[in-house]
Amino acid sequence: MPFNELVLASHNAGKLKELQAMLGDAVRVRSVGEFSDVEPEETGLSFIENAILKARNAARMSGLPALADDSGLAVDALGGAPGIYSARYADGLGDAANNAKLLDALSQVPDAERGAQFVCALALVRHAEDPLPILCEGRWHGRILHAPRGEHGFGYDPLFWVPEADCSSAELPPEQKNRLSHRARAMAQLKARLGI
Repeated sequence: MPFNELVLASHNAGKLKELQAMLGDAVRVRSVGEFSDVEPEETGLSFIENAILKARNAARMSGLPALADDSGLAVDALGGAPGIYSARYADGLGDAANNAKLLDALSQVPDAERGAQFVCALALVRHAEDPLPILCEGRWHGRILHAPRGEHGFGYDPLFWVPEADCSSAELPPEQKNRLSHRARAMAQLKARLGI
């Protein structure tokens, strides 16, 4: 699937920057926000389903091949929540509210039971009706801290302890996070599939 430009089905500047860094100069990544403010309703019951919905919408709006990332945090003690609702866990009030709600939900949970994983599902479609989307998934295992740490990243990064780095995700330099994260793992699979 040779192309040198694609649209990312996200208005999230942090996600756009991360994915562009992971792809390097091989492909120019543009935000769907350049083409439309319309966001599809995420009616899927899984990260994969929502990624496909978003990719098809972005391809339809832009006329370009589209890449969608549906990702979130799955906390063991919460039965996988916030899961596909990670971005709107606190009713759309933003990262700080999401983090506060998560800390509150885990306030009585001991360290040994605070396991969690970031999950990333990527869907790439050549066009809106593509019957064969390329699907890749990455998981990043860690645990939830009792208080935020670090200044980098976005979302739940300040609360996500990374055992192999002995720090929170938000304490990792961006280039290191881009090698370890759930998104990096899914992107490595995608790059291998595309031969880039």
